[in-house]
Amino acid sequence: MPFEKLAERKIREAFAAGEFDNLPNAGSRLDLESYFSMPPHLRMAFSILKSANCLPAEVELLNDVARLEAAAANAASAEERARRSAELQQARLRLALALERLSADRSRRRP
Repeated sequence: MPFEKLAERKIREAFAAGEFDNLPNAGSRLDLESYFSMPPHLRMAFSILKSANCLPAEVELLNDVARLEAAAANAASAEERARRSAELQQARLRLALALERLSADRSRRRP
């Protein structure tokens, strides 16, 4: 309990001093879709890695695919949808290759 009170006091002091006023993305909604689409047992680990800017390449590629899927689905014109679909196909190919490489690396390490 003493730690919680100390932490709460420090947060209140920082808030009063305006230290939270200019945070990145202040006032915008949090996008938690990628967080909750991840298996629950991996969420904490990947959240820590993301905060440290250390996401595995496969996760970055998976995020790119999800972003491009949304962009293609929400494209305003047929031309934009075609462009986004081509980008999406390339991103899926890069992801498939990365996952295949990861799988091959893992199988080579097994005794």
